[in-house]
Amino acid sequence: MSIDRCDFEWPIAITAGGLKEALRLAETSAPAVWCGADAISDADYALLKGKSLSRFSYELGARDPEVLEEALDTIDQHHPNEVVWVEGTPTRA
Repeated sequence: MSIDRCDFEWPIAITAGGLKEALRLAETSAPAVWCGADAISDADYALLKGKSLSRFSYELGARDPEVLEEALDTIDQHHPNEVVWVEGTPTRA
């Protein structure tokens, strides 16, 4: 599912697809995108150096609540009181 506009300030992308979408939206709406180490390879991250992308040194793909809380705390340290969007997944029935 694609979204057409971005109502967030600091997105956290968890998957490669979410990162692609967040970077597309960040071109016009968000100041920067944050992602887990598992959302982009070291080589691809190096190619985006200088772009508005920050990569955590740890993976977010497991969506462990404690790991996500750590990521949110890190963003809050750098950008206090900002709105953060976290990529979600469809709920399982």
